[in-house]
Amino acid sequence: MESEMESYTALYDLMDNPETLRRLSREAKIFSLLRGLVSYNNEAPEMARYVPVTLFPTPVPRAVFQQALAVQPHYNLLVDLVSRDAPFLEEALASTVLVDDFTARLFNIHKQMLAEGRSSPIVLGINRSDYMLDDPGGHLKQVEINTIAAGGFGIPDRIPSLHRHMLGLAGLEELRASVPDSNTTVRLASALHRAWELYDRPQGVPSIRDSFEFVHKTGRLSSDNRLFVDGQEVALVLYRDGFSPCHYTEESWEARLLIERSLAIKCPDIGTHLAGTKKVQQVLARPGVLEHFFPDQPQVVQQIRDTFTGLYTLDQCPEGDRAVAMAMKTPDRFVLKPQREGGGEQGRGRGTVSVQHLFDGELVRVLQEVDGGTGRAAYILMDRLWPRVERNVLQHRNVPLEPRCVHGELGIFGAYIR
Repeated sequence: MESEMESYTALYDLMDNPETLRRLSREAKIFSLLRGLVSYNNEAPEMARYVPVTLFPTPVPRAVFQQALAVQPHYNLLVDLVSRDAPFLEEALASTVLVDDFTARLFNIHKQMLAEGRSSPIVLGINRSDYMLDDPGGHLKQVEINTIAAGGFGIPDRIPSLHRHMLGLAGLEELRASVPDSNTTVRLASALHRAWELYDRPQGVPSIRDSFEFVHKTGRLSSDNRLFVDGQEVALVLYRDGFSPCHYTEESWEARLLIERSLAIKCPDIGTHLAGTKKVQQVLARPGVLEHFFPDQPQVVQQIRDTFTGLYTLDQCPEGDRAVAMAMKTPDRFVLKPQREGGGEQGRGRGTVSVQHLFDGELVRVLQEVDGGTGRAAYILMDRLWPRVERNVLQHRNVPLEPRCVHGELGIFGAYIR
């Protein structure tokens, strides 16, 4: 341990050397371009660009990392159980659908699927549970769980090799050896492949990436509800967007309903999408709710609950009134979150304005605007986390190459097939 602390001291000293940082940054850019740490460039489609990364790994205590891995199978099962519990979803989202048109439209599709009967006998779930290490104590606390378009499972597998390369160039071999591998891509690809096998169609596996609008234009259902898009039968649909109103036109909504009604495996299906809303996250934190899903499994309940932080309803009820009063009195202790997965957005396309987590003065302003009306039910209140602050260097366009204080999230992927 003492030797490892000495290595970190050497790393922090290295960060204060501008010439060394420039050299390592150049090597990191070359490494990224050669190893696929790149993203699509909207401004110049013929040119890829390196993805933003930290030059060095950010330490996470081994026990906390193992805790996050150990609880993930329980979160997989919890999401699946919630997605199939129609009465629970209806009760949990009752106030939200009255004030949030987007969630209401998703829930209407859910109700239609319940009335028609489940379209596909196979369910594939891919989710990512995001955590922060809350100080003091560095406790693992869940920020959110993403059940639709849980992005990033291709890029992160390449980052450990970049960090090992940087530490090797810096001569910090002990730290280099402590960076673990990530095999998320292989595991999640295996889940996708296994789901396709269960669909049981002998043809090959062509993959297309297209829009809701394309599905609306070229999609159709056969007499036995198989989905065809542009003449090809579709076995599995993996959503890469669809979690925000700005992803939808009226044609998009029709395409989403067409997909849900088909035999194609949806990742996620509509119930799993709704299970990832912040309102459901808040309701799950209430006393006795986890016990409903895990009766006679107190250890599982405790493992999940240990990752919860304080979550409070803002519904029009005495409990919601108390939460508003509490937040207005000490706004620095809380964060106001739109209940949709991924936050909320207003507008569409280039005019889109992101409405993410609100703190301090913005929290007070929004609560004052919505207090006394039903609009506050579109949000939940959460205890503010104070994540551990570490020192690192950001490799990002238009960001000065210099050491700075950073804090991040630990994202753990999970996959299941039912």
